[in-house]
Amino acid sequence: MNPYAAGRQPRESGWIKLNTNENPYPPSPKVMEALRRVEPSELRLYPDGDSGAMRAAAAKNLGVGVENVFAGNGSDEVLALAFQAFFSGRENVLTPDISYGFYPVWSQLYGVGTKTIPLKEDLTVDTRDYRGGRGVILANPNAPTGLALTRSEVGEIARNNPNGVVVIDEAYIDFSGVDSAVGLIGTYDNLLVTRTFSKSYALAGLRIGFAVGDKSLIDGLRRVKNAFNAYPLGLLAQTGATAAMEDVAYWDEARRRVIRTRGQTADKLRAMGRAVTDSQTNFLLMEAENAKALYEYLYENKILVRYWDTPAMNRFLRITVGTDAEMEAFINCMERQRYD
Repeated sequence: MNPYAAGRQPRESGWIKLNTNENPYPPSPKVMEALRRVEPSELRLYPDGDSGAMRAAAAKNLGVGVENVFAGNGSDEVLALAFQAFFSGRENVLTPDISYGFYPVWSQLYGVGTKTIPLKEDLTVDTRDYRGGRGVILANPNAPTGLALTRSEVGEIARNNPNGVVVIDEAYIDFSGVDSAVGLIGTYDNLLVTRTFSKSYALAGLRIGFAVGDKSLIDGLRRVKNAFNAYPLGLLAQTGATAAMEDVAYWDEARRRVIRTRGQTADKLRAMGRAVTDSQTNFLLMEAENAKALYEYLYENKILVRYWDTPAMNRFLRITVGTDAEMEAFINCMERQRYD
């Protein structure tokens, strides 16, 4: 089995880290306030195994019932449980050939017969290719392309795959201009939407994710979870996530800052003659004639971006959107590279 290879996590100072799509801004101050209120004596007890308060906050934010929300230790765990619950042992589970690198790992681990479908030449998903599967796993917006389907297009995929669960991974939806597929939950009982707190809520260090779907799917996830780990989310994670969701104004301003910086950076790269996708995420996918050499040049200048040495992706670099100062340093380095 080929395990997932995460982006580098340097511990020494001085790096501009644009390789793992973390939020450049800290979480809401209300998160730290809530964590400070936790009594140390509470840590001797097991946490709420069903993450009730956090699920209630997510349900309120999204306009669904608490019974429609499942919580897990990061969206990666939630997705892995979904693979076990809904795809294990099945053939013809449809997924793009270029998407999140964990999907093929889970397919190998849980004996899933995935059918990888090529993206179109412009790196978009053609919904006509996703019909009659025994399941679908699709990131929307897609990673690493940064491109998104509309909610109606997601509904088309759910409608055309009635014999399998359609999992839509919305890790980056808060940075997009498209409506979340959560609004389709009441229409399609085979639709499961996963979300994360690692991106727009800036809580990657707490490891929090959740899924939204029909009660039957949530019950299935809960059964698999309880056969694996009855207490996946610790007390501090549940407390932090609940507080983060309550500060909607802070969340909205932080994500808007990322969106603004993304647009400014894309414009500057295009002015330099660089091809950049119309990203709906907190990163940019940039094409380069010699992407590996450019990656190494940036690395030598202590700027980390993401490069994949694979036939499908070795002409691209993925650049996380950092602060304005970080992106200015990145652009300046790119400008110097033109003359080196």
